[in-house]
Amino acid sequence: MSRSGNGGGAARRAGTGGSAAARARLRRGANRATAATRADIGGPHPPAARPAPSPAAPDAADRAGVRGRPGRPFPGGPHALPETPGRPGSAPGAGGTAGGSLFDVVKVAIAILDTAGRVALWSPAAEDLLGWPNELLVGRRIDDLIPDEDQVLRIRAAIQDTLRHGRWSGLAELRDREGAPVLVDARISLLVDGDGNPFLQVNLAEAAAVRAVERDLAVRDALFEQSPLGIAILDTELRYTAVNRTLAEMNGAAPEDHVGRTTGETLPERAADEITAIQRQVLATGEPVIDVTLASPVTARSGYRSISYSRMTDRSGRVLGISGTVMDVTERYRAVAKVEHARRRLSLLNEFGSRVGDLLDASRIAQELASAVVPRLTDHAAVILLQAVAHGDDLPRHGHDRRTSLLQLGTASVQDGPEVEVMLRRGARITFAEDSACGRVLRTGVPELLSGADQLSDITYAGDPKMQAAYDLGVHSMLVVPLRARGIVIGLLLVSRAGYREGFDRDDLAFTVELADRAGSSLDNARLYARERTAALTLQRTLLPQQVPQPTGVEVAYRYVPGSSGTEVGGDWFDVIPLPGDRTALVVGDVMGHGLRAAATMGRLRTAVRVLAALDLPPDVLLRHVHELADDLAQGPDEALLATCVYAVFDPATATLTVAKAGHIPPVLVVPGEESDGPTRTGGPLLGGVGRILELPSGAPLGVGGVPFEAVELKIPEGSLLALCTDGLVESRDKDLDVGLGRLVTVLQEPYASIQAACEAVLGTMEQGREPDDVALLLARLGHGQAGTPTAGWTLPAEPTAVSRARRLVRATLAEWGVEQLTDTAELLVSELVTNAVRYASAPIGLRLTLGETLLVEISDPLPDPPRERHAAEADEGGRGLELVARLALHWGARAEGMGKVVWFEQALPGTPGAE
Repeated sequence: MSRSGNGGGAARRAGTGGSAAARARLRRGANRATAATRADIGGPHPPAARPAPSPAAPDAADRAGVRGRPGRPFPGGPHALPETPGRPGSAPGAGGTAGGSLFDVVKVAIAILDTAGRVALWSPAAEDLLGWPNELLVGRRIDDLIPDEDQVLRIRAAIQDTLRHGRWSGLAELRDREGAPVLVDARISLLVDGDGNPFLQVNLAEAAAVRAVERDLAVRDALFEQSPLGIAILDTELRYTAVNRTLAEMNGAAPEDHVGRTTGETLPERAADEITAIQRQVLATGEPVIDVTLASPVTARSGYRSISYSRMTDRSGRVLGISGTVMDVTERYRAVAKVEHARRRLSLLNEFGSRVGDLLDASRIAQELASAVVPRLTDHAAVILLQAVAHGDDLPRHGHDRRTSLLQLGTASVQDGPEVEVMLRRGARITFAEDSACGRVLRTGVPELLSGADQLSDITYAGDPKMQAAYDLGVHSMLVVPLRARGIVIGLLLVSRAGYREGFDRDDLAFTVELADRAGSSLDNARLYARERTAALTLQRTLLPQQVPQPTGVEVAYRYVPGSSGTEVGGDWFDVIPLPGDRTALVVGDVMGHGLRAAATMGRLRTAVRVLAALDLPPDVLLRHVHELADDLAQGPDEALLATCVYAVFDPATATLTVAKAGHIPPVLVVPGEESDGPTRTGGPLLGGVGRILELPSGAPLGVGGVPFEAVELKIPEGSLLALCTDGLVESRDKDLDVGLGRLVTVLQEPYASIQAACEAVLGTMEQGREPDDVALLLARLGHGQAGTPTAGWTLPAEPTAVSRARRLVRATLAEWGVEQLTDTAELLVSELVTNAVRYASAPIGLRLTLGETLLVEISDPLPDPPRERHAAEADEGGRGLELVARLALHWGARAEGMGKVVWFEQALPGTPGAE
């Protein structure tokens, strides 16, 4: 473009736009407008300082290179400026705020046009937006920036519309210095200078940035004003600068009543203190607080809130304050609380089930039930049961009435005191009126919820001191729930709340009914078990010895301890059996299994042993015969007999003990020590001694077989103590049997005041961890018979002369002992028995007389076959010997001894029962 052209352009600008002074005023007005626009958008923000033009090159090209994009000539213009590489932005060290502002996001360019659309002023922001410097555009038409004819027409129409109406806004597409299209948001306003000349102020902003800001503002409005969450903005002094309507409604105050006030000035003091502490913490540390649940501070809208706070900073890191969100979580909190409530109740059910799962005692189950619900469900609890349940009897078949016997077996309370003792006395007998709440629940099985003094007064009968105690304790709500088993009410569960605790509701009633039903099943199981156990104990005690004899030369003490309540009665047993010749059989056995069947089997086994003992069989032979009867003694056709037994026979005349066992634990023998003063009288103290476990052939348990039974004969010092027991006494879960036997030996070696005291001492040392099995203990102090008991014995040859000699010896001995009244019968019976021995034996024959409570006569021979009694015909010359013995003797019998046998008989002494 020629200089003259440029000058002509200047003349046109002067003619159209006014004088230079007018243009200066327009520039000042544009600057004021820019400042005003900045103030409207983001507050005052001083323009960045521009580098001063170099004195050596103050021309327009230099300024264009500094302020705008790299200098390029106006399209078609004569003054083509050389390109300057690079596009400097704000100079380092430029003044203004250290951080950015809204103008850093949305740059607003300002241009002043005349009414013909020529550029009168082009601001630096416009240079940055489109890259065209002020020097190249001033005086040119704005159409030169619009490549599209349609756009040109739109701009011209916009100018005309502004001239008519004073303003216009819309989108326009311009070209930057590089030729790239730039979509801008344009605002055109009509201005008039002091001389009345009209001008157009054009505000341009990049449309994408404007839309982004508009979108952000819309999001802000949606989040802040339309959010269902309460939102608050607080400054560094923790004063509200903005709150949305949701939070204002939560706090019960208008939004404008929050601005400028702190939380403590807005909310009640007690609630504000906790929130203010959280706000200060977030402001001081910068650590956000997320989802803290607090009770609602406004009583008009009670519930729970979740609050979250975070610190706000600008782009430079300067702290602006904090922002917070508040959410009403009442429903969530109550839902979680309801789930937790249900979880705790399920935990209570499971805990109660585990606590009573292995209990078979109604009293303990009742107490566990009462203890389980206090204090987790209630303040006071009572479990009332039918007496039949407590004692294991049959349930009543008729309905309950005032005569129904009830016991209060389970009680629990959160406090102690005389009122609690009156209301909840354990073991008390309970009486209700038939038309009372408890009477109705007992009769119908329908639970009841009672609240208030009027309903509580109906719980029992008028004037019941338990109700007055309940009033004194502040009871205000009560549940009366039936304890049921198989459709029958077997008791009541009474739970009550007192003081400030919330009353029961229908959910509490439903839960308590579920708990009571579980308890009812356990209580009924305990009742059935108690009934069966009582029956088994009764049967077992009936089958055990009712009177234990005290034979000659033996002092006996015994104890029988049934298993614990968690174990059914077992098959342990003992017996003391007098044998001929002042001998005594001591027996202890154990039938495997528990319950009625084991007790019945034990009774059959004991009977078999007693019957075989009457045959005076040796211990090993007796056990063999019992084993042969195993199939008949078994509990059932499909179950084999399995039992252990130890059988011992003591003969005080010879001080011998013969023992055999069938798989049983071995006996313990305690021999008096050398320092002992000699044997003690019956009933006297035990002096202790040296104990040992008798080593015996084990033998197989009865019913097993395969191992022969063997007997061992021992010479016993006078005053020795023999202990027979079952494994329940010495066996434990975690220790060997030898440990228990060793403990038993140690206890029995100690001195005791009596043999009964020794029994108690043994039971007192039973290990707590032992198996909960029955215990049978039999102690026997073994002597050598009564002092001064007359005894005489001879050995006769196996020849006919032995018969007459035996008669002479008997006559002389009885005369010496002063019992001549027995001579005739004794001579006759001895003559018959010796005759039989001489007839069948070929070895010497033994004869022994013993004068005790009866006259005992024993004839021994080496033949093992026992004599057989037979009935002789009238024409028979012999065969009447044993018949005479059976008719004239008080008792008679035969027993094996060594390789032979002994035939014996007894005669009653004159003046004693049976002498006639």
